[in-house]
Amino acid sequence: MFEGSFLGDGARLADTDKLECGICWSVYDPAEGDAHWGIPPGTPFSQLPEHWRCPTCDAPQHKFMVLKDD
Repeated sequence: MFEGSFLGDGARLADTDKLECGICWSVYDPAEGDAHWGIPPGTPFSQLPEHWRCPTCDAPQHKFMVLKDD
């Protein structure tokens, strides 16, 4: 389950949503992907592999929260 992200309903995440780690505040931006894990740019958070974890602090996906623009 994603804390702060529609209670784990990945279908409600927009493909462009950025998510922030609740532990270290690292941001996953789908436009950039994740070079550490070999995730190509354009990969939405909801399509990350199950084994993906925060590249900065190794937190699991459920620790990520949708980052809202003000």
